Amino acid sequence: MAHRIAVVALDHFAPLDLGVPGQVFWCAESSDGEKLYDVVTCSPGRRPVRCAAGYSVLPDHDLDVLDTAETVLVPGIHDGSPLKDGMIDDDLRAALHGRPRIMSICTGAFVLAAAGLLDGRPATTHWRDAARFASLFPQVKLDPDVLFIDDGDVLTSAGVAAGLDLSLHVIRRDHGSEVANRVARRCVMPPWREGGQAQYIERPLPDANGTSTAATRTWMLSRLQAPLDLDTLAGHAKMSVRTFTRRFREETGLSPAKWLTRQRVEHARHLLESTDLGVEEIARRAGFSTSVSLRQHLHAAVGVAPLAYRHTFRG
Repeated sequence: MAHRIAVVALDHFAPLDLGVPGQVFWCAESSDGEKLYDVVTCSPGRRPVRCAAGYSVLPDHDLDVLDTAETVLVPGIHDGSPLKDGMIDDDLRAALHGRPRIMSICTGAFVLAAAGLLDGRPATTHWRDAARFASLFPQVKLDPDVLFIDDGDVLTSAGVAAGLDLSLHVIRRDHGSEVANRVARRCVMPPWREGGQAQYIERPLPDANGTSTAATRTWMLSRLQAPLDLDTLAGHAKMSVRTFTRRFREETGLSPAKWLTRQRVEHARHLLESTDLGVEEIARRAGFSTSVSLRQHLHAAVGVAPLAYRHTFRG
């Protein structure tokens, strides 16, 4: 039976955020073409909800449909939303509690926080709203630099298009990388994006002199097995180490070392999901010096050991 996702549409909803789950999860299919998710949309009282783009939508369901859902998703909302001084309607608050898994896209995190679902937990939201969020909800462990945060049964994403990243992550978590990659291709988007939200925060433009580090990042991806130090990377980019490091962070939101480690972990995850290779060989192919190093980095990234990850995510 398909996993039901109930999307809660509220007044002043962000149009893309509301459309993401219906598009991305709808595309997820098993190898024999069966739909893996059933997406339904609801609103308080099944009332029409309006967005700033000049149109309204009339959901098919009221909040009672949340009782039939395995995942509840709250899209972003714009200024003038149902939130007032960090508070939401008591009926909405009650409806959001006790769900097996709950997600938010962009400023939908404000709704989850107002419902008390993020107290003491890590979360993210759109970088432009991070300061206001932190002021309203100091009890939440806000991280405004990442694209999304998976805290088990509660997941939050950064601004707007980061909802795509979170949705693909959930599909990958539920059904493995092969299904998620098929969805990404169908939606004409990358299976994952490099770096975090930090790279999109408005800041002074970098000096136009010099070149991008994109070619070197591509070169790094083709040599994950090899030792790659800063001198080697800067030399390939024909930059000084200082300039290369600065430009790399401006373009990806990460240091070269953190970016490289992330790519190696992602490659190891792919090998764990798609091959029968032993952990030692996967560690070697992914560029980790030992299986112990792979275990440490994989556990830091996803919280499990390699064999446990393979058992959970291999399709």
